[in-house]
Amino acid sequence: MKVFTKTDIGMTRTMNQDSYSVSNEESYKLYILADGMGGYKGGEIASKVAVTAVEKYIKEKFLIITKDKETILNMINDAIEFANTAIFDESRHDIELHDMGTTIEVCMIYKNKLYIGHVGDSRIYRIRKNIIRKLTTDHSYVEKLVKDGEITREQAFNHPKKNLLIKALGTNGKVEPEILYKALAKDDILVICSDGLTNMLREDKILEIIKENEDKAVDRLITEANEAGGLDNITVILIINK
Repeated sequence: MKVFTKTDIGMTRTMNQDSYSVSNEESYKLYILADGMGGYKGGEIASKVAVTAVEKYIKEKFLIITKDKETILNMINDAIEFANTAIFDESRHDIELHDMGTTIEVCMIYKNKLYIGHVGDSRIYRIRKNIIRKLTTDHSYVEKLVKDGEITREQAFNHPKKNLLIKALGTNGKVEPEILYKALAKDDILVICSDGLTNMLREDKILEIIKENEDKAVDRLITEANEAGGLDNITVILIINK
């Protein structure tokens, strides 16, 4: 398995509010990405708290739980809820952090299975046999418009409210993550990314860059996102299951 990671401030922001973590434990691999929001420094703090809290929770709980599918999925759900509480509590104690929140992507690989937790509009893609498929569903206003048939997917890409979230981590006392379970096949490629990438590059372009560059794909994705405008921080975790 090959893993490539990179984060970049982009072309217009003064601070990188994305955070990520890669953990290669003895029995599992864990990838976490968070894209923070909420005023000066608030987003940076929220994303770091989220990544740290989820990683800590899973490392401690995985040692003592049974390793069946439902228990692992429940652990990931609980880890995200734990992080949500940590962010929400911190925001209530500091008025400057009152509006902070973050997206969260949690991807655990255990015995060739994917255990995924998701809140917000960062994304996890799977590329299999040269087909790219988005595994997560954006928790956004525009995604709801698409689902309700009010706009097309093409219109969504350029919609003025495309960054408006309807669910984020830490903005409320409770959160309901999307939890997924998928098989991992040989030669599958996983792309975990913040919307700084997907707001600049369409899915077919992301697939093309990865196919043509592989080991240098993360660098190329970020370069092209910046060349397209780089309107936000950009973070990519690329996992190739060789």
